[in-house]
Amino acid sequence: MRAVFQTDIGKIRAHNEDSGGVFQNKDGHYLAVVADGMGGHLAGDVASEMTISYLKQQWEQSEHISSPAAAEQWLKDHVAAVNRILFEHSLQHEECQGMGTTIVSAICTDQFVTVGHIGDSRCYLFNKNGFQQITEDHSLVNELVKTGQISKEDAEHHPRKNVLLRALGTERDVKLDVKTVSIDEHDMLLLCSDGLSNKVSEQMMLHILNSGDPLEHKAQALIDLANERGGEDNITLVIIDFSLERESR
Repeated sequence: MRAVFQTDIGKIRAHNEDSGGVFQNKDGHYLAVVADGMGGHLAGDVASEMTISYLKQQWEQSEHISSPAAAEQWLKDHVAAVNRILFEHSLQHEECQGMGTTIVSAICTDQFVTVGHIGDSRCYLFNKNGFQQITEDHSLVNELVKTGQISKEDAEHHPRKNVLLRALGTERDVKLDVKTVSIDEHDMLLLCSDGLSNKVSEQMMLHILNSGDPLEHKAQALIDLANERGGEDNITLVIIDFSLERESR
């Protein structure tokens, strides 16, 4: 298993409010996280950085998370804890009122991946069945699509595309969506903020991930493409490759 994390400010924003990383626990299992912060002046930075810092510290101290049930419970417990930390911080610091962040996280073992998310940062799985998004955006436009009020094509350019229905830190309690999927040796996982998914199609993501390039080059190619297509937002991603020596398919 190999992993790469990369973040880029993009071409328009003055600050990078995204945070993320890939961390190992005492058993050598990975936790991959991407958080896209939002809020007042620099408060998005605070929310996403506090989230990553807390989860990194907790994960590196953890061990014996060897079953899907244990992984799901770990994510639920610690995301709930960091949600309370962010919410209390926003109440105590006026400059941080209303801050929050998306989160997409994945506990990765050789047999399974457990994904938890809040907001519209995404996780994609590339395996023998193809390339698919395995998270569902907690956004207004996604609800409109699900209820048949607009088409998926309309959603791409909807004026309220960035309105979230759920975020980390904005309320005292929040629901984390969690799911576990089985993993085979040649699978690949992509976690990203909407700075990537709003600019790069799934077809292009697949094309880049399926290339024979080193993992770091794939990450840079995805960021470069998002910037070439406008780069209006921060761009953050994690790629996990579950093969030892991946061959182009």
